[in-house]
Amino acid sequence: MADPDSNDTVISGVAPGISRSAPQSKEEVIVISHLYKSFGSNRVLQDFNLTLYKGQNIVVLGKSGSGKSVLIKCIIGLLRPDAGEIFVFGKNVPELNHFALDELRARIGFLFQSNALYDSMTVRDNLEFPLRRHWIQVTQAQVNDMVMEALEDVGLAHTVDMMPVELSGGMRKRIALARTLILKPDIILYDEPTTGLDPITGKEIIDLIVEIQNKYNTASLIISHDMNCVRLASDLVAVLIEGKCYALDTYDRLKSSTDPNVKPFFEQ
Repeated sequence: MADPDSNDTVISGVAPGISRSAPQSKEEVIVISHLYKSFGSNRVLQDFNLTLYKGQNIVVLGKSGSGKSVLIKCIIGLLRPDAGEIFVFGKNVPELNHFALDELRARIGFLFQSNALYDSMTVRDNLEFPLRRHWIQVTQAQVNDMVMEALEDVGLAHTVDMMPVELSGGMRKRIALARTLILKPDIILYDEPTTGLDPITGKEIIDLIVEIQNKYNTASLIISHDMNCVRLASDLVAVLIEGKCYALDTYDRLKSSTDPNVKPFFEQ
């Protein structure tokens, strides 16, 4: 493990430094090994490696177009990598059939940058939608309880019968997060969770991310350009450069790094 008094950046493949809140277990929930993904001549991910533990938040930081969204799509099986392995709960995602992939995704929450709410549905209907998988068997009473619990987690129980158009941008983001929470996922993938929000509302979403981690012991990968989110929500920060996990360390240690490739990210 890196010397906690050292100023050196921890490079991919080396054990991470001291985290803000160390994972509550050493259970690996996502293990990405030697991942490659290209689109024609555009090499997006090149020998990318990363391990996420239960109860840990890792923020993925990189320039626009560096492959952050491609990484998430590979993790949930929307894109097939050219090479490498992605183990989620011990299962190699690229090898899973459609049914096994669907079951796995039920354990993974995903908060889209656009919220992806159905405008023609009430808040209640939006939250019930993930429960419609044919193999999820719950009574209507259980569904009602799950909906209300998820809304209470984000402080919006009073919106249950409202339409998305009646909600502010911050409220819509919270409802999308509530829909993500309804299946009690073990992992949550956040795609720019504070984009388009004012600083106060963005801070509220960041606080929710941390509260959810603490309440449910979730593990999260968070894509964000918001340095406030990077600072407050991360246990570790993975810096994605030229397709690789170039550096992996705490926000504070990376911020004080003298590495010319890392330093510009923290000079905003």
